[in-house]
Amino acid sequence: MKKLLLCSALCFATASVWAQEGPSGIRSSTDYGTGTNDSRNNGFGVKGGWNLSGVRGDNKSSLANRDNLNSFLAGIYAQFALNDKFSIQPEFLYSRKGYEADPASGAPATYTRKTQLDYLQVPVLFVYNFLDNVSVHIGPQAALLINAKNSTLDTSISQAGFHSLDYGAVGGLEARVGPARIGARYDLGLAKIRKASAMPMGDKLYNQAVQVYLGLGFSR
Repeated sequence: MKKLLLCSALCFATASVWAQEGPSGIRSSTDYGTGTNDSRNNGFGVKGGWNLSGVRGDNKSSLANRDNLNSFLAGIYAQFALNDKFSIQPEFLYSRKGYEADPASGAPATYTRKTQLDYLQVPVLFVYNFLDNVSVHIGPQAALLINAKNSTLDTSISQAGFHSLDYGAVGGLEARVGPARIGARYDLGLAKIRKASAMPMGDKLYNQAVQVYLGLGFSR
């Protein structure tokens, strides 16, 4: 009888722990103690997705038949929980931006419509879990232009008058299903893309992009 009672007590204790903890890796961010950093929002991961990029600014009308550019982003991130709902998430991304437009008057025949700008981006995001597995992301970012092309033709960044440094802000939403993540965000550039000397019609052009991505996260 004593052995049966002991066995029953052990089974009850195990079941209680299982109900509180849940299977490892699929608990929600709110399953942890309030006010602590013992959170599923501690971890790292990889992500990749689609960019729909374009330009904004007073001088965008100087680009004839302007259109958006379909491109991509890919990179890694780390997440550091402040408590069960708030965290900080720095990222390191390779992101292709740009636009399409008709050639400028008098441009050489090798000039084509598609302008591709490849950046190394470092956003630092403030993350808030307003639902168990849904969070809002917002924060600043800086980016370094490492390559520029007119269609498939490499272009000198300095000779073409591109600014090598970009900066701006990012905001969006993300949902989780187990370790998988899916998100959408708006990327707002606040630095001019090109120098005034390179834009006879005006230099007030800025990057912007809508991004949709998939990720895989690993809690620690």
